Amino acid sequence: MVADGASSPRASHGAVSCGSLGSSVYGIGGQPSACRASGGSMSEYEFTISLRIRHPSIDPATITRMLGMEPQHTWHSGAPRRGPAGEALEGVYRESYWMGRLMEEPQLSTVQVSVESVLLRTLAHLRRSQDFLEQLHGAGGVAELYVTLFAREDFRLELSAQSLALLGRLGLAVALDVHPQPSHGLPQRQAS
Repeated sequence: MVADGASSPRASHGAVSCGSLGSSVYGIGGQPSACRASGGSMSEYEFTISLRIRHPSIDPATITRMLGMEPQHTWHSGAPRRGPAGEALEGVYRESYWMGRLMEEPQLSTVQVSVESVLLRTLAHLRRSQDFLEQLHGAGGVAELYVTLFAREDFRLELSAQSLALLGRLGLAVALDVHPQPSHGLPQRQAS
């Protein structure tokens, strides 16, 4: 991730900014792949974003109340461990965990919907919870935005200085998990 296009060695040749949000994506060899030169849509990748919080002891219901978001998965430290199907496992959870999806299903990128745009909307929402996030971090908690990307081509994602500054102020880490596009995903491009 590069905070500002000016600091990128490829910024002078090959960067394509998509909209006013400041994100750029590069293809192999520094060639633009985020937006078509004609002003068309973004390169084809799917993504999903979730918020994950780990803490030594907090009650996950407190996280839900403080963030005003419903989680998909939670557990409390000291509770008996459970498997994916709800079966009992040996031991107890060593820390509390809370995970909330920020989108119902993976989204296909467009000029209007991108990793950057969803991050900015999420950060705007989380700014209301800045005091809580600071307290969480001060008590040994970790909050991160977990971004999963599926793409057919190599690309480079740049986040704007605005996004990085907001992430820093909120004490949020970003984890990027990039995968080759599954066969059932994006439509194949037609030969031109």
